[in-house]
Amino acid sequence: MTYLLGIDGGGTGCRAALADLNGRVLGTGKSGSANIMTDMNTARLNILDATEAALADAGIDRSAISSLSAVLGLAGANVGSNASQLQAMLPFRNSLVYSDGVIALQGALGDHDGTVVILGTGSAYVTRIDSDIRFAGGWGFKVSDLGGGARLGRDLLEETLLAYDKFHPSSPLTGAIMDRFGGNPHRIVQFAHSAGPGDFGSFAPMVFEYASRGDGVALAILHRTIGQIEEGLDAITAGNPARLSLLGGLGPVYGPLLSPRFQAYLQTPLNDALTGAIQLAAHRFASKTTEAIHG
Repeated sequence: MTYLLGIDGGGTGCRAALADLNGRVLGTGKSGSANIMTDMNTARLNILDATEAALADAGIDRSAISSLSAVLGLAGANVGSNASQLQAMLPFRNSLVYSDGVIALQGALGDHDGTVVILGTGSAYVTRIDSDIRFAGGWGFKVSDLGGGARLGRDLLEETLLAYDKFHPSSPLTGAIMDRFGGNPHRIVQFAHSAGPGDFGSFAPMVFEYASRGDGVALAILHRTIGQIEEGLDAITAGNPARLSLLGGLGPVYGPLLSPRFQAYLQTPLNDALTGAIQLAAHRFASKTTEAIHG
């Protein structure tokens, strides 16, 4: 029997779901990082580990791996020839490798047109009109990823130093950050020199916490950030969004802060990215497989 496989892989882990030809999930599995831009060989091994775990969870022998029809949504798949390189390395009967944004879009919106904004440590926009899918953002927090946790944390540290130098007003939030670094601005600079996206992102919750208390600096950062998110929405939707879902850890937090004109289109995601991968696999492979079986 032929089965469908969905893969959702990123920098923090890889999830697999095994389904029958109707898209009913039979088993799931997890493994380590599957960002194919960072380390393609490790990603491949973790994809296979997650797949084998899903097969085991479904009570199916691992030898079935060569008969699977798979859709994989992976971080780094939208860069250069990464997707085609990995696809050539996979043992599945059929495989399609997409950006993780594509399966997130499918999961959130189903077969409907619309836009998703993925707002986690980084950020990215994905929109679909008919069969046309377009991407924006997601270039990394140093030059992009507006609204992501890493940018929020970086902006907060910047405002703290600006307040220390008396260029900008201080607030309880900038005071709390100074306390975190022992009152020494040099320690902020040293931290920032070697910090990665997750390190900066660890300060993002403080922005929302202090904004809820009316902190001036926190409110200013969020006001600027919401403006940037909406600027991106205007650009990618051409001012005419059909449906809109905010995904990622920060998505639900930003939702209530959007302007009324975007609130009108905002919808709770229908499903998660892994479900989106299974749906795409069913669209692309199930009908063809059924025809072959009955032909």
